[in-house]
Amino acid sequence: MQSKERQPVPQVTFHTRRDHEWVDVSSDDLFKGKTVVVFSLPGAFTPTCSSTHVPRYNQLAPVFKRHGIDDIVCISVNDCFVMNEWQREQHADNLTFLPDGNGEFTAGMGMLVDKQDLGFGQRSWRYSMLVRDGIVEKMFVEPDLPGDPFEVSDADTMLAYVAPLAEKPRDVSIFTRKGCEFCVRAKGMLRAAGIDFEELVLNRDYTEATLRAVSGKSTVPQVFVNGTLIGGSEDLEGYLAGDLAA
Repeated sequence: MQSKERQPVPQVTFHTRRDHEWVDVSSDDLFKGKTVVVFSLPGAFTPTCSSTHVPRYNQLAPVFKRHGIDDIVCISVNDCFVMNEWQREQHADNLTFLPDGNGEFTAGMGMLVDKQDLGFGQRSWRYSMLVRDGIVEKMFVEPDLPGDPFEVSDADTMLAYVAPLAEKPRDVSIFTRKGCEFCVRAKGMLRAAGIDFEELVLNRDYTEATLRAVSGKSTVPQVFVNGTLIGGSEDLEGYLAGDLAA
């Protein structure tokens, strides 16, 4: 597993499936005249890939694109039906999922590894790379350690290379309940500020006991930003006012 920096990407054809039709996509279709981030992983629906690798690239995709990246491509040695279903399950609309079912691209990158001990057959080693006009500029290859190391191919490491000073989106969650006017107000303020958030609804996603456990409060809304409790709608208003003042 050696770096392919300053070398062209393998010339292969990816057999994809769109709207019940077969669509062949060549390496030139993907990379020629474009700046593309690629991350490759051992398999669709596997734990690290689903919980961390794909979601963070999907979240940071708008930041990458503001800094000159044309596309972000996820490649795995899986067939197109599996990759399409995985993309839907992940709600990863900001990414392009590509099936390397025969492992041709992965083999050309020197990243095809034997995982027969897990019943996987041959799969991709985990890595990421920045490709400009079909030439690999930078690669982040996971260390040759047992298991499935995940240390350098993550989205944050790649973004730090592409745009070291880029401002990352805040991680925002809001606990709400149906029919709560203050919750509606808080969500409106977040939307007006252009801040994406994840909403958790009482008795659907959590119980009051959970809310007390994480926030020490039983009223809603409760807004968290980057792991810090901001509070209710009035607290959020003050927090956002501070953003404007800064």
